Amino acid sequence: MIPEAKLMRLVDRHAAVEAELSSGAGGAAFAKLSKEHAELAPVVAAVEAYRKVLRQLEDAEALISDPKSDSEMRALAEEERAELKEQFERLEHDLRIQLLPKDAADDSSAIVEIRPGTGGDEAALFAADLLNMYQRYAQLQGWKTELMSLTESELGGIKDAVLEVEGRGAYAKLKFESGAHRVQRVPVTEASGRIHTSAATVAVLPEAEDVDVHIDEKDLRVDVFRASGAGGQHVNKTESAVRITHIPTGIAVAQQTEKSQHKNKAQAMKLLKAKLFEMERERVESARAGTRKSLVGSGDRSERIRTYNFPQGRVTDHRINLTLYKLDRIVSGEDLGELIDALVAEDQASKLAALEAEGAA
Repeated sequence: MIPEAKLMRLVDRHAAVEAELSSGAGGAAFAKLSKEHAELAPVVAAVEAYRKVLRQLEDAEALISDPKSDSEMRALAEEERAELKEQFERLEHDLRIQLLPKDAADDSSAIVEIRPGTGGDEAALFAADLLNMYQRYAQLQGWKTELMSLTESELGGIKDAVLEVEGRGAYAKLKFESGAHRVQRVPVTEASGRIHTSAATVAVLPEAEDVDVHIDEKDLRVDVFRASGAGGQHVNKTESAVRITHIPTGIAVAQQTEKSQHKNKAQAMKLLKAKLFEMERERVESARAGTRKSLVGSGDRSERIRTYNFPQGRVTDHRINLTLYKLDRIVSGEDLGELIDALVAEDQASKLAALEAEGAA
């Protein structure tokens, strides 16, 4: 059973946050408290459901063990106890999952960067397939997407793309997509029908909020230039493209998708904040002694995570050794959720096992 003292601390903290919000906190404090309240509310609801069933189970146990109970009442109580035990075990498991150490960025929106790897034109076409896959998956989750930048190749592929996925919990699911994706298929440019292997890399960043990252204006160098590539005559007439360099870290981002210099600067700042936020998160993680790496991978974009084999119609995720023979529905985004949900479940199970091992030690 979960220690009651641990549950009390959560319930008390939830009440304290509600009291602070009611007292009229404003500005950054309000934003921080609101975020904490949103995280605690479902956990406290789970605690209440867990406690309720626990009380009912204890009442049934008391009735069964009471020598004054008649046989009919005892039989009903034993039947109820069996159902309550099953319900209690499920609620306890779900609550333990909710009590696991949480990635602070899990509730954030996400920024997905996609770039072709080895494979030339075919890699660029595969990168475009991945972009379409994530856009459709996000749509099915009820999330909003916006292309922050896109550079297309001559054959309809992409040289690079940055996709903003706006929705609560988008990062929690999409973060498992970071890494190298490999495709095996006959390219459209291949006349002899030979199967080629190509790759694309995906990097998923949590979108930083103003409360997460503070950037000093004096640390920025902003350059404007004429946009290049497709976009009509306008892009060649005005300096609408923006490049922002964060001088202390050397991180540079550029945006030229919008015709407005102001909009491009806003998009570039959003991307820069995400990169700085992720850099700080990685620094904190590496500083923690003995940080446990998840079984589903570190999120390193150089790590090969998945293979899409078109001739065999299969997709294999190498981190959890899961193969699904529904490639078309996964690449279309329709069944990508089945892979992602399996990765989330595996990550939770490994964290739970590690926590229980620590408790037993």
